Amino acid sequence: MPDSIDPAARIGRVTLAVADLDATIAFYRDVVGLAVRERDDERAVLGTDADALLVLEADADAGPRPADAAGLFHTAFLFPSRAALGDALGRARDAGAHLTGASDHLVSEAVYLRDPEGNGVELYRDRPRDEWPGTDDRVEMDTRRLDVDALLADRAGDADGAGDPAPGGTTVGHVHLEVTDLDAAEAFFGEALGFAVRQRMGTAALFVAAGGYHHHVGLNTWNGRTAPVSGRGLRSFEVVVPDEAALEAVLGRLPEATVDDTAAGAATVAAPDGFAVRLVVE
Repeated sequence: MPDSIDPAARIGRVTLAVADLDATIAFYRDVVGLAVRERDDERAVLGTDADALLVLEADADAGPRPADAAGLFHTAFLFPSRAALGDALGRARDAGAHLTGASDHLVSEAVYLRDPEGNGVELYRDRPRDEWPGTDDRVEMDTRRLDVDALLADRAGDADGAGDPAPGGTTVGHVHLEVTDLDAAEAFFGEALGFAVRQRMGTAALFVAAGGYHHHVGLNTWNGRTAPVSGRGLRSFEVVVPDEAALEAVLGRLPEATVDDTAAGAATVAAPDGFAVRLVVE
């Protein structure tokens, strides 16, 4: 479809504003398993040996996210195998991190936590695509109990340890946002950016993706947010496209007023509720 985003599009780096840079780095290093690739007093970049996945920016002036503000529901880190997800769960256990959930979503298995700043974090692995229930146009996801003991038993690390840090192939699989207006969010992420709707959950949640994935962006109004993004938390996230032609195709669908700045191979656009989306060429 000419108005669809390139099927190779994916989520790139997520940028968070935080109050305590040291504590937040420690969480994403010791629990998620990310390596610290760059670090100074104001900023850190974490990821795998191959890819930068997360940027943390210290912001002492920004207050906490207001209770009614739109913002991040969670950043979802996708591990390349069930064993690697088991290692991540082992790291969380050994660090004393509190799980906020553990679910079998039919297409994936996931555990949920919060970082020291209160930002939601999902750690997950995908089942093979040919096992996903649904049709070519829609995917069926559910929330069922996950056996965390079985997941721990399948980890790659030794019985007395949580195994290695996040392996190569770990990515940001998706981001999930809390929005104030689901119709406005669908118009932007679906019609303008060109992601396909993969599942609706009534009138309160929507999941969109490129290339037949189950979702690259989740959108929900479950907690009744009524105000735009403000305070600490999500600053921006990247949507990575394969080439300049794919970038220009997306920009051509966007209202001029939404494009904040452009550079060679990149553009920052303003989504509803004040979310900043950075479009970048691979």
